[in-house]
Amino acid sequence: MHDAPRICSGPVARREFLRIGSLGLGGLTLADMLRLRAQATDAGHSALPDASVIFLWLPGGPPHMDTYDPKPEAPSDYRGDFQPIATTVPGLDVCELLPRHAKIAHKFNLIRSIAHNFADHGGGHKRFMTGREPKTPTEFVNDSPAVGSIVAKCKERQTYGVPSYIAGVDNGRQGVDVFSLGAAYLGSAYTPFFVPGDPAAKEFTVPNIAPIAEVSGRLDDRMRLLQQFDHFRRQADAAGQMTSMDAFHARALGLLTSDRARRAFDLSQEPESLKDRYGRHAWGYRALLARRLVEAGSTFVTMVLENPYQSGLQFLKQGTYNWDSHAVNCHIWDDLRFRLPIYDQAITALVEDLENRGLTKKVLLIVTGEFGRTPRIESSIGTQTGVKQPGRDHWPQAMSVLVSGGGMRTGQVIGSTNSKGEHPKDRPLTPNDLWATVYRHLGIDWSQSFPDFRGRPMPILPFGQPIAELLG
Repeated sequence: MHDAPRICSGPVARREFLRIGSLGLGGLTLADMLRLRAQATDAGHSALPDASVIFLWLPGGPPHMDTYDPKPEAPSDYRGDFQPIATTVPGLDVCELLPRHAKIAHKFNLIRSIAHNFADHGGGHKRFMTGREPKTPTEFVNDSPAVGSIVAKCKERQTYGVPSYIAGVDNGRQGVDVFSLGAAYLGSAYTPFFVPGDPAAKEFTVPNIAPIAEVSGRLDDRMRLLQQFDHFRRQADAAGQMTSMDAFHARALGLLTSDRARRAFDLSQEPESLKDRYGRHAWGYRALLARRLVEAGSTFVTMVLENPYQSGLQFLKQGTYNWDSHAVNCHIWDDLRFRLPIYDQAITALVEDLENRGLTKKVLLIVTGEFGRTPRIESSIGTQTGVKQPGRDHWPQAMSVLVSGGGMRTGQVIGSTNSKGEHPKDRPLTPNDLWATVYRHLGIDWSQSFPDFRGRPMPILPFGQPIAELLG
């Protein structure tokens, strides 16, 4: 008797809404910033003034045992369809579908022992993105600020003519509640500047920036473009978010008039050979765009690598939109045979490009999803194929994270899972330890607090310590 299909829609777009907050609360003076920077300096570490983060998000949850934590000795109903391959680092094996990773493993680290307790996509997103236990285990509206918003708040006085906090997503996925990127009590001014669409497409443009090339420096036209921000203001006022929008307008005008921003988003300036190296695909171009943005001055760049079936590549009937590889959603092995080569090319190109351009101290790269997948393989009738096929369910008890750059030591495996990939065996870590490492890299004191909606002080990170093995 076949198992009944279980529908899992995965991360879905939800109506973006504004929450009551105040940009003035918790505002930092230059003196405050200098003091906090000094407090964040530990063990001789001094953050670079333009330190930045590239955060590649794999929504749905990539299967750790079929990517970065293979278990070839596990029972057949656990180990999966692929074999591990050796890399340039002894003991750091990866899936055979990641041969480019294998060639440069000495340039990155794999953390295999991060875990948490939220198995729902919404709960998993909120737990990972905020570094806090969410009040509800489902839904995507975060009640605490996402880490990117915290960074945007702490670095708001640091401007380089480009958006500080950016998120690249597929069209229709640019709401803050799609991936739990809300700023909560910090206020909506600290949500990301969204860049929707396929950057590999000929018709790709960046909202509010691309038109600058057409208005040829005329301030009246630029002010006309700025009126698009007035809609945001009216929404904010209607929601009771009474803040000084003059500062917001000033930042918006500065962005619209910034030739630096226009150039940063212009991928035509890159050599054709480098585009080939990244892959002429949305994922490859997003990774390349991320490098250009942090090089231009952005502090926290999130690029979502969700749907591989784009940029002219036909959807696989037994494939799935994101990394949510339930058997009901996809034939996991067929989907990975399509998905992982594209992923392999984009990730390794970015790691090497950051090194070639001397950015490995300035830029910290993180690649992860909200959780791993069940070690034991499931089987169900696929909703698209109508036949029984293999898959894996949600599994927050174990996951793998790739990290590189940030001046850290590389070529390491940090932590391990047990023989079946079920839970950490040694060096158990949480997302908070990863975020503490990020804050240290950026020179942010994660013990400082911001007031919530009720005025209560909320520390940036309630617990967690930088991962010692990663510290340079």
